[in-house]
Amino acid sequence: MRIIRFVDDGGNLRYGDGFSGGRTNLLAGEPLAGLRPAGRTAVVKKLLVPLQPSAILCIGLNYRRHANEFGAEPPARPVLFMKNPAAVTHPDSPIVIPAVCPEPEVDFEIELAVVIGRPARNVSPEEALDYVFGYTVANDVSARRWQKEAGGGQWVRSKSFDTFCPLGPAVVTADEIEDPQNLELVCSLNGEIMQQGTTRDMIFTVAKLISYLSEDTTLLPGTVILTGTPHGVGFARTPPVFLKPGDRLEMCIEPIGTLCNTVAAAR
Repeated sequence: MRIIRFVDDGGNLRYGDGFSGGRTNLLAGEPLAGLRPAGRTAVVKKLLVPLQPSAILCIGLNYRRHANEFGAEPPARPVLFMKNPAAVTHPDSPIVIPAVCPEPEVDFEIELAVVIGRPARNVSPEEALDYVFGYTVANDVSARRWQKEAGGGQWVRSKSFDTFCPLGPAVVTADEIEDPQNLELVCSLNGEIMQQGTTRDMIFTVAKLISYLSEDTTLLPGTVILTGTPHGVGFARTPPVFLKPGDRLEMCIEPIGTLCNTVAAAR
């Protein structure tokens, strides 16, 4: 299934399978509890994030070429941080540059996001993918000056501003992704490709990440894991490229789809 979450033309919150021509095949139920075809289509008036995460766990420096562009050695263990679930924002909704970020510093990071479907604790890498409900596209938006100078050396604050975690447009269920280590990621800014990489470049695979994160720690259903970003982020470019009001980002991971967001100034 390609599960979307949306508002229909009657103002009702719904789930659908696929999205074409402004309509979807309506689903009944809830994603993590079970969805089934409702036998009819519905109008998609507003596309929403495909689910509200119970937690957002993020991995830094998980692509070899991304570590290289920062001049960093590949980490011996996954670099873990978190984002506030309130940072989640919808497809086609604006990423808002915070008022406390008056200098150009807000950056983009395309990421494969993994959705955990059932409680996972002390799972082995060999069984880890059995706990995956599906996959979606994420943008780990980051305020670089805050990342470097605020938060006592921790990254959470710089990555948890409102709207700093776009997700979508759909969750593609795990049965439709044969190998999560064989996906191409492409990030475009105003039509220009900025990031283009493959999950084969990951230092720690999706299975190894789930296993590591579940060591004596329960990953609840609905936990979203952002698995790292490939090379090409704005901060590492010469000169640096930061987001500004009016920009448009397109984050594509096939067969999941393309996550689109514009950029706006704080009101």
